[in-house]
Amino acid sequence: MGPFEQSGSAPVGVFDSGVGGLSVLKALLQELPADNFVFFADEAHLPYGDKPQHEITERVLRVSAWLRQQGTKALVIACNTATAAGAAQVRQAHVNWPIVGIEPAVKPASMMTKTGVVGILATSNTVASDRFRGLVERFDPLAHVLARPCPGLVELIEQVPMNKAAVVDHLTPVINSFISAGVDVIVLGCTHYPFVADVIESLAGPGVSVIETGVPVARQLVNRLQDEGLMRTQGLHAPDTSRVKFFTTGDPQHFAEKLQGLMGNKWQGSEVIRVAV
Repeated sequence: MGPFEQSGSAPVGVFDSGVGGLSVLKALLQELPADNFVFFADEAHLPYGDKPQHEITERVLRVSAWLRQQGTKALVIACNTATAAGAAQVRQAHVNWPIVGIEPAVKPASMMTKTGVVGILATSNTVASDRFRGLVERFDPLAHVLARPCPGLVELIEQVPMNKAAVVDHLTPVINSFISAGVDVIVLGCTHYPFVADVIESLAGPGVSVIETGVPVARQLVNRLQDEGLMRTQGLHAPDTSRVKFFTTGDPQHFAEKLQGLMGNKWQGSEVIRVAV
């Protein structure tokens, strides 16, 4: 099979700037129990959230091309910032490749809110992107959207071990500003943030819903693969840890430590390969 020929037995490529996309990978493993995955973390170029848009676009194009060369049958851009900066360009470059991006769940949040005020936690670049502004404008008649960038939060989540006290200190003023404004639904607009959803829920209190996008993205991929005849049915009983190959542009040992810390001890000993892309 050539590198650009797709078959149902080929793996799915999953791409993030770091380990945040592991929250999406968790949903993909659940929703596609027979599929294998190639997970790519562009850790040498972290963080994406505060870089110029053109730099992120260039990285998204480069990494996605590498993942397609690995023979992957589809691509999940498991990063809000990368989706905003590069999803359209990747789709233009790879016309016959199923590509699923990720964006903050503004639509479901606007349908859920009772106060009419929705809060979004995101990176600085996601909040500043044209794609995000367009998304907010589409649903603004249904709800007033307050977007708050959280510079530095991704780096705190990436620490091993994670310093939960520092995460609480970092998030407290942001969540308090949401509550003061009447927010009753908080959207996690970065794939790293589900790993501190418990902190956000605790700070926000029981009257506030916190929503993420991993499962909707996984279900969207299922629909795309079904449409293309690329769903895999064999391998239903394989353990999750045998279904993923991990690659990073950063330190493999450090990635392995974060993988275990965020995903659980069953991932201990997973091989992580360093690549220059």
